[in-house]
Amino acid sequence: MKRMIIFTLLLLTTLLVACGNEYSNEDSGDFVAHNSADFSVNNKSQAESAMDGNNSEVDQESEINIEDQQVRKVIYTADIHIEVKDYQKSINEIQAKLNELKGYVVESSMYSEQEGQLKNGQMTVRIPQENFEKFIEIVEEGSSRVIESSTSGQDVTEAYIDLESRLKSKRIVEERLTSFLEEADKTEDLLKISNDLAKVQEEIEEITGKMNYLDNKTDLATVTIYLSEKNVNLTSPGKDELNTWERTKQQFMKSTNFIITAFSNLFIFLIGNIPVIILLGIVVSIIIFTVKKLTTKKPKE
Repeated sequence: MKRMIIFTLLLLTTLLVACGNEYSNEDSGDFVAHNSADFSVNNKSQAESAMDGNNSEVDQESEINIEDQQVRKVIYTADIHIEVKDYQKSINEIQAKLNELKGYVVESSMYSEQEGQLKNGQMTVRIPQENFEKFIEIVEEGSSRVIESSTSGQDVTEAYIDLESRLKSKRIVEERLTSFLEEADKTEDLLKISNDLAKVQEEIEEITGKMNYLDNKTDLATVTIYLSEKNVNLTSPGKDELNTWERTKQQFMKSTNFIITAFSNLFIFLIGNIPVIILLGIVVSIIIFTVKKLTTKKPKE
């Protein structure tokens, strides 16, 4: 009987232990699964945040690139050689279009070999950069022939950004020196800080001048236009060319004037040189008399 009771107790104990182990295994499995789910969720959120961060960085880079394109500094120049039928008319038209596009003439020159001959010349203009290409098209369309056309651009963005950064640094140094100058008590310190401040301000003015120069060069493009007049229209002879009687009278007057001028010059020469002529006459007369006298003595001998 006791054996049966002990056996029954052992059996119950074994069953209770087995149930406890199974329960603990299920709880641990649920805990692991729960932790795994939380880990995956955390990883997903971290990955999404990383992706969002990358996207934001890409957006920032794109915005920087866009801003960089907007502030890009390029100096544009162009050289155009054109033929025109009427030089002065073309010059007037170019100046009128230039005024409409808010540009101005820097230099202009014109030359021709002889009076009444075909004219040649050149003009250098400054035009706002936004109207640069439009102005070139207008000049080329208004010509009879484009002999040569070239356009070039010089990117000075890096140089301009470098000047900006240098200017900011110099401004900071200027502010510090100004504060030091206000706090200084000794004369030596005041002199030293004043010299340093003057030097920094001079460098600031130099940098500002360079930036203004680049701003002017990039805001206004430079265009040099060479114009060659070439009018191939055949012209009929004028009235002056067909009036033979007038041309004959003119030629007669020219010949008469030539003869009168020649006699006038001869008269002036003779009258003006009378002393010399008299002296030469006396010398010649003496020579002739001497020669005759010698020739007459020889036969007698």
